[in-house]
Amino acid sequence: MPKVERIQCGNGNCYLVKDGDSSILVDTARTKYQERILERCRQEHVRLIVLTHTHMDHCQNAAFLSEQLQVPVAIAKEDEELIADNMKQELKAVTLPGKIVLAASIQSFHKDVIPPFQAEVFLKEGDSLEAYGIHARVIALPGHTNGSIGIDVEGDGLIVGDALMNMFYPTVSMLYHNREEMLKSAEKISGFGERVIYFGHGKPKKNRNWMKGNNQL
Repeated sequence: MPKVERIQCGNGNCYLVKDGDSSILVDTARTKYQERILERCRQEHVRLIVLTHTHMDHCQNAAFLSEQLQVPVAIAKEDEELIADNMKQELKAVTLPGKIVLAASIQSFHKDVIPPFQAEVFLKEGDSLEAYGIHARVIALPGHTNGSIGIDVEGDGLIVGDALMNMFYPTVSMLYHNREEMLKSAEKISGFGERVIYFGHGKPKKNRNWMKGNNQL
């Protein structure tokens, strides 16, 4: 049965999903955390890097780790355009905390660089990761970006990237490209019932009805 291990990188997270002798790395964080992540990954047999989306705080180490570990990078095709320019899909926010995070994100998008990488694997809703030794499947969670995806880890929980956030408090994504799709994705996650939610930002929490009483509605 696969297990999820959180690698905390400042206010962001990467995850190792381990299943027997195989592992995948989900997201790669920012450059300053590359050695921490690499050291942990070298203790496992990592066979694939999956990016929940291609904003720089999730993919800045993709090129480095792919080369060091000699493994391919997987994304949803809809997010490929963001590798070269994170501003390709405009982000919006409603809440005050969301607007604060949005301002910081836009500043980072303009200032920081994503070392170029080529995605070799394109993932979509329902794809199995068993070819990489992991009993898990891909779930489409658009809204934060067009190609945001999550990982349904059998018997453990859901890795949701930024479809949900736990930066200030657990909530639907505070930043989104498409608000309607973001809310649909939050509702979809709620429908998985009793699971552990592994956020792109913040500590894991139990799943809940993410639409109930949410101040973004």
